[in-house]
Amino acid sequence: MNTSSLLHDGVIGLRALEPTDLDVLYQWENDTTLWTVTDTVAPYSRQVLWQYLENYTADIYKSHELRLMAVMEDTGEPVGIVDLMNYSSLNNRAEMGLLIASAHRGKGYGERALALLLDYARNHIGLRQLYAYVAADNATCLHLLHEGGFSTVGTLRQWRRRGVHYHDVVMLQRLLTDR
Repeated sequence: MNTSSLLHDGVIGLRALEPTDLDVLYQWENDTTLWTVTDTVAPYSRQVLWQYLENYTADIYKSHELRLMAVMEDTGEPVGIVDLMNYSSLNNRAEMGLLIASAHRGKGYGERALALLLDYARNHIGLRQLYAYVAADNATCLHLLHEGGFSTVGTLRQWRRRGVHYHDVVMLQRLLTDR
């Protein structure tokens, strides 16, 4: 499967979630260092994640979200996950999220996953725009999204709480009509 296609680029691919992803989802969802970039405040049990996997439809038009596992094409090893959430059919847009596991960072997988997601969102789902909220101090993610054609459209002051402190969040937007 080393040919470029809608969800593959010869190095990584994006695929639907599988029951075999339970262990990696459990690890990533319960990594408290990642909670600072989300609104997660409590750990997830295996049971809750199993129920999520069992009931997940991967139909963005019904559930208003889509999660895809980013995997190495040659081994199938998960390297990260991409999300489309808060899908609005009226406005033809969705919020996006991207996680590359710490063991796989710095290898270009984030850029590849983002490029695949952008192409899929534009050419298959037909989205007009994506947006993202990124902590102002997350220079790596901000750089990735700027390189991926996102523009900063504003800063939400003291938007996200970490412990007893509040931190700014940058809102970014990418019009998918741009090439």
